[in-house]
Amino acid sequence: MLMGPRISNQTEVVTEIKKRLTVDQEAFLSGISQGTRVLEYGPYRAIFHQGEHADSVFYLRQGMVKLAVASPDGREAIVAILGPGGFFGEGCLAGDKSRREEATSLTDCTLTRVEKSAMTRALHEQRDVLELFLDHLLSRNLRYEQDLIDQLFNTSEKRLARTLLLLAQTDKDRKAEAVLPRVNQETLAQMVGTTRSRVSHFMNKFKKLGLIDYSGVGGVRVHHALANMV
Repeated sequence: MLMGPRISNQTEVVTEIKKRLTVDQEAFLSGISQGTRVLEYGPYRAIFHQGEHADSVFYLRQGMVKLAVASPDGREAIVAILGPGGFFGEGCLAGDKSRREEATSLTDCTLTRVEKSAMTRALHEQRDVLELFLDHLLSRNLRYEQDLIDQLFNTSEKRLARTLLLLAQTDKDRKAEAVLPRVNQETLAQMVGTTRSRVSHFMNKFKKLGLIDYSGVGGVRVHHALANMV
């Protein structure tokens, strides 16, 4: 039986990078004194649309953001779900004139918008800012590689388990954390690449096995034991 490659080593690398990002994120923001603005968004608000002029980078301080790409016929593909500490919109730094995707808040969000010119200047003049941003890019690249391996080799059940763990930002060494209730089963199905009915089936199975449970406010709590499935 052909088995897919394990991605635990890459997961450890990404986890370590995320720890560094968490420690240094305030230093990163304080290192850019001009060209920044703090923004607040409620759930399911458009932060920017696909095709809009790209002139800034966003840093997610609190909440959860969905990045998605729409085809000409209206079909949507989710590129990523970002939690606190994530950057997005950085394509403008590589020469993108317009946004490649749409960014939507899934929960109440607090963002810092950094103008392209201010970000470019900080990357050239401040080594700490450059190193932190390179860590972010490396983490994002490894995550995309993991996602590709996951889609190629794992079953939809394992893909769902990994998605829940990533959204909860948990692993074998951490206690359970709640997945925010705004990530509904339709969104999970899009991320996993399966149907909503299959997601519902697997969620019920995980609940019966004690791998997840539902909090009093409608959220899903993911237990670290779910990591054993991936």
